[in-house]
Amino acid sequence: MTAEAAILQSGENTVAIDAREKEAIRAVAERLADAYGATRTPEEIEAAITEAHASFTDRPVRDFVPVLVERKARAALDKRT
Repeated sequence: MTAEAAILQSGENTVAIDAREKEAIRAVAERLADAYGATRTPEEIEAAITEAHASFTDRPVRDFVPVLVERKARAALDKRT
């Protein structure tokens, strides 16, 4: 078990991990708004991010979730073209 998984299991420092992940997801939203703002509504962008993020809810290691969310949301937004 990784140290981060142990932290998540024990409940220690989860606030710091959650805050870091939320900030990273906000940055993803900004990048996607810049990239797709001309062709997608803010609601479509938010829906793609929300759906992508929800697919990683049960994953214990959170380090790469924002990167994976961005990739998945971009793929969804590209597919809707």
